[in-house]
Amino acid sequence: VQLQASGGGLVQAGGSLRLSCAASGRTFSNYDMGWFRQAPGKERDFVAAISWSADRSYYADSVKGRFSISRDNAKNTVYLRMNSLKPEDTAVYYCAAGTPVSVIVPTGYRYWGQGTLVTVSS
Repeated sequence: VQLQASGGGLVQAGGSLRLSCAASGRTFSNYDMGWFRQAPGKERDFVAAISWSADRSYYADSVKGRFSISRDNAKNTVYLRMNSLKPEDTAVYYCAAGTPVSVIVPTGYRYWGQGTLVTVSS
């Protein structure tokens, strides 16, 4: 599976962005999808995940109520809608595909996109 993340950019605090992750290659709908982020000098952290059938979604406490993950298996795309953005949300955001035992652990995902930079100004 090849993953291409897009939609990042510069936004003011309180603003919104929608990230997209387009997949090609093997059957997209077979995989759980996750979003992770990595700020400069920090580890890659879990943000959100969605099951292959979209019947379950998971969020980090830091984004719960502000971010929403969704997927369109017909379009081979997963989305991350980010509202009420804060400066601490600034990071490179990565999408990932796999069949992880635990959706919050990066090593459980087999395929990764290249990342898209989100910068939130105060």
